[in-house]
Amino acid sequence: MRIPPLPDKRIALRHVAYAIATALVIIVIDQGSKRYVVDTLDLRNVGQINGVLPILNFRMAWNTGVNFGLLSAGSDVGRIILITFTSVLATVLAVSSAWCTRPLSAIGLGVAAGGAVGNLIDRFTWGAVADFLNVSGFGIENPWSFNVADVAIFAGLGLLLWPGAKKTEAAKR
Repeated sequence: MRIPPLPDKRIALRHVAYAIATALVIIVIDQGSKRYVVDTLDLRNVGQINGVLPILNFRMAWNTGVNFGLLSAGSDVGRIILITFTSVLATVLAVSSAWCTRPLSAIGLGVAAGGAVGNLIDRFTWGAVADFLNVSGFGIENPWSFNVADVAIFAGLGLLLWPGAKKTEAAKR
């Protein structure tokens, strides 16, 4: 398998800058929200705060695995494997932005990388990822919690897959 050639150097560097800047914004938002909810609101001890919004609750969950507790890593070895995997993944996402042909894709990679690093910081800080957002209401009880980093990972990959602008017939001529 061959690595495709990079686009123009200026474009590649600009896209990497977009990805890194976006990742940094996501990390700040993610870590700020976690510190506020876990420490300032003391969700670690309170456990849950219902009715933040009509369908939004704060419910503390410590995730030792990946999304929704899959591949849970309760041991130090498992945690090191997840930290290594996440570090490599975030690096690959950011570096891959150099090959993007449009800024939105580079930003999407940065959003996803920022989410991965946000959860990585939790693993170093707390030994598990702090999940606290819970969407339940109107008689529907959702057992899962997530965080800003999780949203960023999915949103970033969504931006990456977002179709490019379609050219009009006039522009094609």
